[in-house]
Amino acid sequence: MTKLQTKAEQRLIQDYYDDLLKACDRKVSDEGKVRINKAFEFANSAHAGVKRKSGEPYIIHPIAVATIVVDEIGLSATSIISALLHDVVEDTDYTLEDISNLFGEKVASIVDGLTKLTDEFTPHQDSKQANNFRKMLMTLSDDVRVILIKLADRLHNMRTLDSMAPNKQLKIAAETLYIFAPLAHRLGLYAIKSELEDLSLKYKHPDSFNQIQFRLHNQREKRDYLVTEFIRPIEEQLKIEGVDFTITERLKSIYSIWNKMQTKGVSFDEVYDLLAIRIVFVPDPNVSEKRQCFDILSLVTDIYKPKPDRIRDWITIPKANGYEALHITVMGPQGKWVEIQIRTQRMDEIAERGFAAHYKYKNINDVENELDKWLQKIKEMLQNPESDALEFLDEFKMNLFSSEIIVFTPKGRMVTLPKNATVLDFAYEIHTELGNHCIGAKINHKLVPISHVLLSGDQVEILSSKTQTPQLNWLNFLISAKAKAKVKQSFKLDRKKHVDQGRQIIEDQLAKLKIAPSSDTLKKLTSHYNLTNKEQLYAQVGMGFLELDNLGEVLQTPRENKLAKFWKLKFSTKKEGASNSPDKIDKKIPYILKEDPEQLNYTLAKCCNPIPGDDVVGYVSGAEHIIIHKRNCPEALKMMSQQGDSIITAEWTKFKKLSYLSRIKLSGFDRVGIVNEITTIISKHSNINMRTVHFDTHDGIFEGDLYLYIHSVQDLAELISRLMKIKGIDKIERIEKIQQ
Repeated sequence: MTKLQTKAEQRLIQDYYDDLLKACDRKVSDEGKVRINKAFEFANSAHAGVKRKSGEPYIIHPIAVATIVVDEIGLSATSIISALLHDVVEDTDYTLEDISNLFGEKVASIVDGLTKLTDEFTPHQDSKQANNFRKMLMTLSDDVRVILIKLADRLHNMRTLDSMAPNKQLKIAAETLYIFAPLAHRLGLYAIKSELEDLSLKYKHPDSFNQIQFRLHNQREKRDYLVTEFIRPIEEQLKIEGVDFTITERLKSIYSIWNKMQTKGVSFDEVYDLLAIRIVFVPDPNVSEKRQCFDILSLVTDIYKPKPDRIRDWITIPKANGYEALHITVMGPQGKWVEIQIRTQRMDEIAERGFAAHYKYKNINDVENELDKWLQKIKEMLQNPESDALEFLDEFKMNLFSSEIIVFTPKGRMVTLPKNATVLDFAYEIHTELGNHCIGAKINHKLVPISHVLLSGDQVEILSSKTQTPQLNWLNFLISAKAKAKVKQSFKLDRKKHVDQGRQIIEDQLAKLKIAPSSDTLKKLTSHYNLTNKEQLYAQVGMGFLELDNLGEVLQTPRENKLAKFWKLKFSTKKEGASNSPDKIDKKIPYILKEDPEQLNYTLAKCCNPIPGDDVVGYVSGAEHIIIHKRNCPEALKMMSQQGDSIITAEWTKFKKLSYLSRIKLSGFDRVGIVNEITTIISKHSNINMRTVHFDTHDGIFEGDLYLYIHSVQDLAELISRLMKIKGIDKIERIEKIQQ
């Protein structure tokens, strides 16, 4: 141990290192342990005296990452050594050459993939975050261990995120949710994916996280009783059949519950599949695993009635990440739906450990074949010199599909595509030229257009014509990253020409409006279209990806865009003696959103229409301007994960004067006078005014669409609470999309 560490620190480091050795005990050879010890001594000496933000010695982080690598992912000595050394080159004076000389070329190559880019190699027009990720993926295409260690690194950073500043917490949590959790899913690391998602939610939406955690804890006793009652007859039957098995319960993760509540618009109590029961058994080697799984499924459905549309067979055709299991949802005691997962021990380990576990059960060639298809797509994207880092990150994100479909060529070859993929996606998946010349397809002898959405099991015969060429409007319905990239590529042959064309188009349009093409004007345009810089703006316009029909509206002053017309005349006059200078932006502290119209240096994003009281985050788009997004807005998530250094936390003050347009939808059972009751309650609410009210009735059910001017989210919540008391109303939800 080095002299720069106190005795207490040395004891703490030794405790962490002992945990690592314990995890290595049965999985690493004696020779491997000697190499690991050498790497630990080297890293400990290199990081001596350096502290983490939490105050702990820095070396604890690499040791913890190495422990995750062996214990939770199941990798061996080379990966453990690489994890121990992953920050040495970046944070100390040692070089990759030193690592190579001491620990070999393979370790040096992995460490290189894990080392971030330095500023001097980062193009100014690209996000540093996106470039770092791109570099890591370049190494991934040579060695998948880079990404597995990177996931372990990210998991430990998320577990210790408390010590970071709030804006850094947001950036790291969003980046984790946008890229690393889907990546863990794609590689089949279910346990790590779930923990990354839960920890991201904890920092992005702490109130929601704590509420769901509290509700789950409160229901534990009731849940335990239900599980005991539910599994008793299954256990009895499996014992009679002589099956060697274990039954465990798996609770839906906090993030999965929250996500379902958001996407389906349901409450916590309406999430019916909170619980899953997992049956893991030791298979008879003389009988096929698939047959034994179906035998157990049959046994379960003899006891409980299944939900017909909820049977999932991932054994006949495993998921792209290697996942195999049988899933079925059955009606359990007390009228509760319960999902049952049936797996062999082999399937269970692959489900939890992903590709790392394949090495144990298959020869290395098989594993590489499964990975190769996916890695080949990544390589194709990396080899496209025209795509900038941010665009690449978007394309990569699209490749981390959570849902996939299986379709077939006329000769019976199986092709995996993302859910909602079209005929054109399929054509590009087969060959670029086939995609470029595709005019339609035949499915079951029926002619369909190129935009036709494919279903699992379709057999697709592509029709092509030499006169057909890629069209820009194809981007509107293409789903797969590969197809989108190929279409864009055909329009990106000369970037400089497009940049010049775009500049000319923008200057001509601005001249018509008598607006000078100043840097402020261009900043407004780039921030409105969520772009990074003016070159990107020029290129997008020059290639025809962006239309500038509403240029006049976009360039209105922030106040005119933001404030509801109802209040514009009343509060737009300048107060005497009011200061006209906006507050300075300090990214380290929350930005306070004030109501004074003369001091506004922020605008509210049109993609999510936040209102005072919403959980929000700011994107610094210029020296003195911020765009405010809701924290769960997809655009905000994208910005936080790609341009996290421009993200700032934001808090509202009390808004009493200015009103904001908000939209709610109601549905329920129609009866005489219900519309009158609804409008009366709204008109009596002193803080809310109606802009548009539309009701539609059919077969005894009514639907209402209301546009309201409100001061804050608290006022809206209060109104919804009052409306829910009206007899006949079944559901009320706030809609983010607002047509101005």
